[in-house]
Amino acid sequence: MTDTTQKGRILLALTGWSPDVWLDELGRAAPDRPVTLEPDGAADPSIHYAVVWKQRPALLSKLPNLKAIFSLGAGVDHVFNDPDLPQVPIVRVVSPDLTTRMSEYVAWQVLDHHRLGPRYRAQQAARIWHEDRSQKAAADITVGIMGLGELGRDAAAKLRVLGFQVSGWARTQKQLEGVTCYAGAEGLLPFLASADIFVVLLPLTPDTRNILDRSLFSRMTKRGPLGAPVLINAGRGGLQNEADILAALDEGLLSAVTLDVFQQEPLGPDSPFWSHPNVTITPHAAAASVPSSLIKPIVAQMDAHDRGGKLINLVDRKAGY
Repeated sequence: MTDTTQKGRILLALTGWSPDVWLDELGRAAPDRPVTLEPDGAADPSIHYAVVWKQRPALLSKLPNLKAIFSLGAGVDHVFNDPDLPQVPIVRVVSPDLTTRMSEYVAWQVLDHHRLGPRYRAQQAARIWHEDRSQKAAADITVGIMGLGELGRDAAAKLRVLGFQVSGWARTQKQLEGVTCYAGAEGLLPFLASADIFVVLLPLTPDTRNILDRSLFSRMTKRGPLGAPVLINAGRGGLQNEADILAALDEGLLSAVTLDVFQQEPLGPDSPFWSHPNVTITPHAAAASVPSSLIKPIVAQMDAHDRGGKLINLVDRKAGY
């Protein structure tokens, strides 16, 4: 019989989320691993793994037997906000369910802008019947995806099935079937000239913070279906300069935007984004982290690691994702 005391405890450290459902899922997936919400004292040797979302600073730094940190979000910038982060492996979540949800969101918003959804909703509100026979085919539109990780690759594949042309940009060179790929600083300008609708799925790192600014918008192609590019940010709020987005809309550098994420969340009631006619807002809902789909693979990794196996989906600390 296995000695379960050797497996150690799991620390569940969440800020802004109720722990109840996560505790239930961990209890079902790992009945032989006790779960705690707080260490026993400053240096708790019984904790072997931490499952976190925006853990408070210094919480993990004094756990002498901590083997790995598992992030509960698609992004890991929240983990790195801890200046005392211990030097143990960090595992990012990769879930088919989360990936599919993000691709659903991307396809929904791309199609909505492509098929002039905001325009028709405004016409409906004003009781205007205006027949428009100028709708372009998907094959006439290029969607540029910024960020070609797990989420970006899947979104690109599904957009291609819908008939769109797809280009992509990443920090390092990628090869994706049917996708024109650009990489690095030298590839950014040709990428920005390649597309009509831009979908942002980048991680938040020091290099990408505020990358969505006026300088970037001014270099995007102006051949979009609404006369200027469309921006869809489903990545991280820290990627965007929000004042520059509003100015770009007013100046015609962008024709419309969809924002799922913001610098400060929840978005304040006085934000001009709420009432801007060319802005679509969703409340950080593009790809929810569903406990039932995330916890089982996390626990499976813990078990494999305890048997001597290698952790997968590791975060590159130098790159920040």
